Amino acid sequence: MVQRRTRAPNTAERHRRLSLLTGALTALTGAAILLWPHASLTVVAWLIGLCLLVNGFAQLLGAIADTGTPAGWRVVPALEGVLSLLAGLLCLRSPAQALALIAGSWWIVSGVLVVVAAASGAFEHRRGWASALGLLSFLGGTVVLLLPRLSMASLVVALGVISLVLGVVKVIDAVRGRP
Repeated sequence: MVQRRTRAPNTAERHRRLSLLTGALTALTGAAILLWPHASLTVVAWLIGLCLLVNGFAQLLGAIADTGTPAGWRVVPALEGVLSLLAGLLCLRSPAQALALIAGSWWIVSGVLVVVAAASGAFEHRRGWASALGLLSFLGGTVVLLLPRLSMASLVVALGVISLVLGVVKVIDAVRGRP
């Protein structure tokens, strides 16, 4: 009987898997929001909150587990993870009031952090995709915060579209990533 030793996935492969998971969850959340735009804002806030919590845990896990990357480059995903956890918790605590403020603010800060990380070389061969994702996140957050007079239905649709697009871009980046 021959025993096979399976190799543990390397850091890049773990990051790719986490990015694929969070991207798929974000895209599915956006699709669900668009499929049921008349659902209660509380349900939408909970979906966004849960998505932010999963993303936060994934970012923190990636930052902690990535021992092969310099500590300075791990700070950005860790900060994004903490912000995502806080935003997710606030969405779950005060759903209707927190949704636009939390989602818009988080997308802006997250977008800036990703663009800064891409500019510093933290994404190696995926700098273009990371920059596009960061810019898209920043623009989406800006739209949500600058247009508070949008009806709540329009806000829900905007959040759905932004989440769907961000998720799809993140999945494409993960699939194209080089482990």
